[in-house]
Amino acid sequence: MSDNTITTETLPFTTKPVCSGRFIAHDLDHTTTVAGGNRIRMFEANGGGVAINDLDNDGDLDIVLTNQAGMNTILWNDGHLNFRTERMAHGDSRAATIVDVDGDGRLDIVFSRTKTAPTYWHNEGGGHFLREFLPGIGKPIYAINWADLDGDGDLDLVGATYDASLLTDFGQEFLLSGNGGVYYYENRNGQFHLYGLSTNAQALAVALVDLNHDGHLDIWVGDDFAVPDQIWYWSSTGWQPVKSMAVMSHSTMSLDFADINNDGQNEVFSTDMKPYNGDVQGEKVLPAIISSINEGRNLKTDPQVSENVLQAVGDFKNVASAEGVDATGWSWSGKFGDFDQDGFLDLYVVNGFAEMSTFPNLPGHELVETNQAFRNTGDKHFVPMPDWGLGSARGGRGMSIADLDGDGDLDIVVNNLNSPSQLFENQLCEGSSLEVDLFSQDTLNTRAIGATLILHTDVGTYYRDIKAASGYVSGDAARVHFGFPKTAHLQQLEIRWPDSHISMIDSPTINTLMKVTRIG
Repeated sequence: MSDNTITTETLPFTTKPVCSGRFIAHDLDHTTTVAGGNRIRMFEANGGGVAINDLDNDGDLDIVLTNQAGMNTILWNDGHLNFRTERMAHGDSRAATIVDVDGDGRLDIVFSRTKTAPTYWHNEGGGHFLREFLPGIGKPIYAINWADLDGDGDLDLVGATYDASLLTDFGQEFLLSGNGGVYYYENRNGQFHLYGLSTNAQALAVALVDLNHDGHLDIWVGDDFAVPDQIWYWSSTGWQPVKSMAVMSHSTMSLDFADINNDGQNEVFSTDMKPYNGDVQGEKVLPAIISSINEGRNLKTDPQVSENVLQAVGDFKNVASAEGVDATGWSWSGKFGDFDQDGFLDLYVVNGFAEMSTFPNLPGHELVETNQAFRNTGDKHFVPMPDWGLGSARGGRGMSIADLDGDGDLDIVVNNLNSPSQLFENQLCEGSSLEVDLFSQDTLNTRAIGATLILHTDVGTYYRDIKAASGYVSGDAARVHFGFPKTAHLQQLEIRWPDSHISMIDSPTINTLMKVTRIG
């Protein structure tokens, strides 16, 4: 089928140098530190995020890592997992996103900060960035996400504060003066206009996902502590709050959504702090913390539970326990990706915690846990995969997933706290894949954030969404990855652009990166 509104370019993947049947860990030239060194106090323990995207348009995905006491880092990808380090004269950061804020075709960097408004590093080209502030955004928002929420072709922002940290830093009067909550910032010709959605939040995550199948992205804010997750549905008359889901994580640390069983319907996954089987330290200390959280609550009627939650959009029934992913320790970023390229999205969760007053009797005041990897078996169940080599115990916080070496499979980057960040190179060498970059020349949303891609094959249909951020304060690459069995025949790629325009591409080539540009 021909489509004169798009052009396509197909590039082959690089050759896989080694097939070890596992992931190989590489230390990165970045360590997130705090002011007190190993004496981590209060919300310093939350660490920070990581974002992945192609900052210089050379085809290789670059890495941005946040820091608290030290400087943020850009790792420029020169190919074959060779990175050049650039320190940014900037730290005290939490979230990282890489998006084209002004629609000029170059991806910018936006950091949320601990005490002040986000900072905007405008991409000037040639590897140079100019530090600016986002016009109209002055709130000290912690968790952020981007999409074209009003349908006018540019990127709007949703941000939410982490009130517990602001209370510690500034006091109650600061919060009562209108500085805490959830905010929708509508982009009008480059100026962001604020709409307050709530006056309080303990936000560690913001997801933008269609929750009621009306074709519009909705807002899901993942809140820590006793504040329930907050949800708003889009409507033509404004954002409509949803009273409550039947079940949600109590201390939501992370949100991701994906179609994990290939039925065309997304599932939403949130992380909490339930110890996993074999969690030696967690099984000793976490039950007491969870018991304290539950004190005075009616657990039969309270929708909040102290465990991970996995629920399908539509019925919102929690199936995390039934599918084997309810317990991953004191969890932070949890995200989906098809690591073994069998056509089913797998799951990776990073975990651990260190804070002096929380664990006064643990060595180093640190809860040491191993990150948890799960393989999706395709029959509504996940199984632990320790043999994949992803069980790092370095205290991960932010995490993102993308193909960093251009060989067609998904690698992982983790921003650890007080330990070098890590890149996990995928050497499973299973299945085949197709990767897709979308570019839009007729809109300021140049990387088509909010688009849905559907790959039709003779063995199944696979759905992917382009999103700016997910997990815990971490940005996602705009490059979409489809994994599938080596025997699969690719029939058609369907692209549902953010404005609902549909493009169809027949017989895409296996094991390639396809660049699709919309020209009209």
